[in-house]
Amino acid sequence: MTKKYFGTDGIRGRVGKYPITPDFFMHLGYSAGKTLVSGDWHLMEGERPTVLIGKDTRISGYMLESALEAGLCAAGVNVLLSGPMPTPAIAYLIRALRLQAGIVISASHNLFEDNGIKFFSADGCKLPDDVEHNIESLIDAAIETKPSEKLGKVQRLKDATGRYIEFCKSSFPYHLDLRGLKLVVDCANGATYHIASHVMHELGAEVITIGAEPNGLNINLECGATHCSTLQKSVMENHADLGIALDGDGDRLMMVDKQGRLYDGDQLLYIIAKHRKQRKVLEGGVVGTLMTNLAIENRFKEMSIPFLRANVGDRYVLELLHEKKWYLGGENSGHIVCKDKHTTGDGIISALQVLYALRDTRKTLAQFTRDIVLYPQRLINIKIPKSFDFRSNKIVKAAQVEAETDLKDNGRLLIRASGTEPLIRVMVEGKSKQKIDYWAKHIAEVVQIASKE
Repeated sequence: MTKKYFGTDGIRGRVGKYPITPDFFMHLGYSAGKTLVSGDWHLMEGERPTVLIGKDTRISGYMLESALEAGLCAAGVNVLLSGPMPTPAIAYLIRALRLQAGIVISASHNLFEDNGIKFFSADGCKLPDDVEHNIESLIDAAIETKPSEKLGKVQRLKDATGRYIEFCKSSFPYHLDLRGLKLVVDCANGATYHIASHVMHELGAEVITIGAEPNGLNINLECGATHCSTLQKSVMENHADLGIALDGDGDRLMMVDKQGRLYDGDQLLYIIAKHRKQRKVLEGGVVGTLMTNLAIENRFKEMSIPFLRANVGDRYVLELLHEKKWYLGGENSGHIVCKDKHTTGDGIISALQVLYALRDTRKTLAQFTRDIVLYPQRLINIKIPKSFDFRSNKIVKAAQVEAETDLKDNGRLLIRASGTEPLIRVMVEGKSKQKIDYWAKHIAEVVQIASKE
């Protein structure tokens, strides 16, 4: 059954345009609250379910937070407000405080004009599909406010920041520290602005912080994990050893070495996996996605590390990790899941796992990845009408067969719909840059033409 509002990572869109409106968020809060109230939470008599709401730094968060808490309270659910906090921090705090659910108001790596919402269950994981379906089924119903004595209450959560900083630090081995390292940390003017640098500093690093002056309008703007040139420049100018780039809600990671070279999620996942393999603590295999570079898969085969691909989206990586009972997975976009450390992707904790590998082996990023060369990859996004189904289009299918026949075993073609935007993403990778550029452009043109017919 197709969901009407929820995509691969919650609900996301332009602020002021349905469904990212105060009215919708109030109804969404109410429908989520009704779902929680009807659940079996083994609460004490008279005790109400409690939901933690966090948000990133975009200006619309204040408006949407107020609407959401109104809907939840009307349904009889208590609310805790953390203020600006990374998405993975909310996932952690739900478990630490034994709450019934958590909500993050964020559009992740998007600019400030967009916003969205993500839900987490009591175990700190994304909501199952059946729960999202249940919430959607109640959204259009009228809000029937509970009697005053049964309304939910709202409180501020004290020391959420300090709790999460200590949690992040606990994921780094006690016998090591970051003394002697000079780091540049780019917080994307987002939810980690008051957290990431403190974690690195308290572990001993000298920290230069950029992208840590949010004003509600500058989140992800020419900074962070989606715009790493700012970090690269800062690392070089400050003669730093490493650069760490996070995104607006703190679940993505990119890194830069002292020469200004950028390392994406595929390479960082490879470093963590390789280090665990060397230490004989890699349990099972590694989960990537349909976007994971083919060179990574091939190298894992050479290392006898099992590797599987999930659909794009960290929730699908997590689902496959749960199914296989593995602990490590991620995406080239920088979502990395270390399931033995956290229930969800966490940019700060992922950075600490990479830093652990470097400190433990006394190697650099370049030395750790010397035995792997990523294949050239070309990604083109095409705006399409929501009604366009590329999978059943004969013209697109014919072009796809033609490209795959030419690429054979030396490349890979992926055409997929975005889970958060009205886009078709065409990705081609392979050993020949000339071939992948040709086929990416050709397939994109075919999709564009077919979508207009």
